[in-house]
Amino acid sequence: MAFDDQVKRRFNVVGTRVTRPDGIDKVTGKAAYGADISAPGMLHGRILRSPHAHARIVSIDTSEAEALAGVKAVVTGADLAMPEDADFADVAINCLARDKVLYDGHAVAAVAATSKAIAKQAIRLIKVEYEVLPHVTDVDAAMKPDAPVVQEGRALENVPAGMSQNVTTYCKFGHGDLDAGFAKADKIIERSFKTAATHQGYIEPQACMASLGNDGRGEVWCCTQGQYMVRANCAAAMGVEESQLRITASEIGGGFGGKTSTFIEPVALALSRKSGKPVKIVMTRDEVLKATGPTISSSMDIKIGMTKDGRITAARGELRYSGGAYPNFTVEMGAQAAFAAYDLEAVETIGWNAMTNRPKEIPYRAPGAPTAIYAVESVVDELCQELGLDPLDVRLMNAARKGTLSSYGPTFNDIGLVATLEAAKAHPHYTAPLGPNQGRGLSCGFWFNFGGNTCVSLNINDDGTVGVVEGNPDIGGSRASISMMAAEELGVPYDKVRTVIADTSSLGFNDITDGSRVTFAVGLATIEAARAAIKEMCRRVAKIWDIDEDAVIWEDGAAKPAGPNAGTHPPMTLAEIAAIAGNTGGPIAGHHEVNADGAGVSFGVHLCDTEVDPETGAVKILRYTVFQDAGKAVHPDYVEGQMQGGAVQGIGWALNEEYIYGEDGRLQNPAFLDYRIPVASDLPPIETVILEIPNPGHPYGVRGVGETPIVPPLAAIANAVSRAANVRLTELPMSPPRVLKAITG
Repeated sequence: MAFDDQVKRRFNVVGTRVTRPDGIDKVTGKAAYGADISAPGMLHGRILRSPHAHARIVSIDTSEAEALAGVKAVVTGADLAMPEDADFADVAINCLARDKVLYDGHAVAAVAATSKAIAKQAIRLIKVEYEVLPHVTDVDAAMKPDAPVVQEGRALENVPAGMSQNVTTYCKFGHGDLDAGFAKADKIIERSFKTAATHQGYIEPQACMASLGNDGRGEVWCCTQGQYMVRANCAAAMGVEESQLRITASEIGGGFGGKTSTFIEPVALALSRKSGKPVKIVMTRDEVLKATGPTISSSMDIKIGMTKDGRITAARGELRYSGGAYPNFTVEMGAQAAFAAYDLEAVETIGWNAMTNRPKEIPYRAPGAPTAIYAVESVVDELCQELGLDPLDVRLMNAARKGTLSSYGPTFNDIGLVATLEAAKAHPHYTAPLGPNQGRGLSCGFWFNFGGNTCVSLNINDDGTVGVVEGNPDIGGSRASISMMAAEELGVPYDKVRTVIADTSSLGFNDITDGSRVTFAVGLATIEAARAAIKEMCRRVAKIWDIDEDAVIWEDGAAKPAGPNAGTHPPMTLAEIAAIAGNTGGPIAGHHEVNADGAGVSFGVHLCDTEVDPETGAVKILRYTVFQDAGKAVHPDYVEGQMQGGAVQGIGWALNEEYIYGEDGRLQNPAFLDYRIPVASDLPPIETVILEIPNPGHPYGVRGVGETPIVPPLAAIANAVSRAANVRLTELPMSPPRVLKAITG
């Protein structure tokens, strides 16, 4: 559905700052999150996890746990099915290990008991005999031919021969003659970078309650970003048909991509099947950090050539990502995103993914892009320093725009990079004075945005209100945005529309809430569903007025004659049509199902000022401004919140957050006391500037906004710190000891 150029002149609801529909429930504690669900006779589940980074399971003795009073079921990996599909098999084995444990915290067995205390006691009674194996937690070490093998036979066919078996993915993107491009350069810089794995840091741990009967039919209530994904994973792990399971998504206390996989739901189902009772599992923070999947860790080499006037002549990158103990393809997105902000004649990006003895990597907004762009933007900034060039002007000179052949293949349509750069240049932040030990950093950011499978049902109620049923958990305010687009299209007030999230048995399949797809794709489907309902209302009014259907139009929430020849009938409002629907053919509804494309890529630019203490290496963020193209900001408050939230998470990633593994391969900081996320005192106000360059693939011009804000912060902060410290930083996080070491040499 293409952008309607006329629509931008008639928005009444879209673009306003309406009240959040779930706000009262959340601030009063009424909203039901995953851990709030309960049922009569419910048991409490607890999971035993491996203390080793890599080990063969020799035996598991559960007899003492089973004999403990109050224990109703004990399960191991043998109680889950082994799906033929490799992806489903990985999920099942990650939920409960089979022959080997692959990382510190890998689930080995689980119990269900009448109380949490008994379940905790029972876990201690399970005896597991391990044969400890060599492990590897660093991506560069994992890629060496003699590295300990995490899993055998998992490499894709295109991985070159002779590589370590840990290397599972290889990709290559680019175009042009690199040698010729570098030959034109007046300055070439080649640097290596490393980034640590970081966690999404959501407040709510994974939680679920599951019930599975002897007939194979079951229900699961859980906090997730995709109930249909949970259904597919659980059905495969339990060896039942998807139609036998009903999955209901609770309210979600943060996800950011971290709840796009399945960790405990199949375990709860297996315990329920064995015990005959509903089973509830709530992960501890220690379990969340050890076993639910952080971002990738990375090692990267970047080489860029530039002329003395700032033109980039050639660019090359090699990315090595650790996806944890299982194959994944995040490096492909990183490789595609790395140079996407630039119009380049010669570019090449190579990506490798290697398994390590770490938990399975899970997306953290814009997966793969922040680290790749951190490395690229750091080299661009260093070239600007070396050549004495303005870093913003250089980016404007080289910026991708409409018609640019992207570094990863497609030719860009309407994009907002130049507009965001120009907005940054015109903003007072860019020319504000800096003091001693202070520096200003700049970075561009990019994300693809997704569409995907979407199903929406819109119902006109007989009292004139409207109900929208969609299948994507609301993790960023989408219920308000969807209601706003329905109200806009129907011409009714926002408070007449209510959007709810369906369970898997109530609506057709929907992809996960990820990739900044929901406001775009569900909004598109909602608009189409509303138009279908409008068509039906006009048809019925035409019958009442005894005129042709095409003689009735819809304006301002009412059916009207299309012109003088259609008669002088007074307008019939949606409420009036709904009130007599039973006499004109029955209920009125609109439905739309689509595999949406045309999501439109997203660009942003971040400015950051930092101050570095030369005696301690401590970094203080002084000022931060985010510029981003939203296509159309449906709800500006939510858009600003996404922009600010991504910046804050990027600040944590850049300065303090990291997974620290000891020589034994065990995670050393599995708690928020030791894994340090930013708090309010660490942050300045985050200024936001929304730009609106309509996305031609959406009728209202909407682009996704949730992923892009986390992409530029790593580089913007690194560039600011490097300028403030007068030394180039090449490893994240830039913690005080690391910064001080760089300063003192």
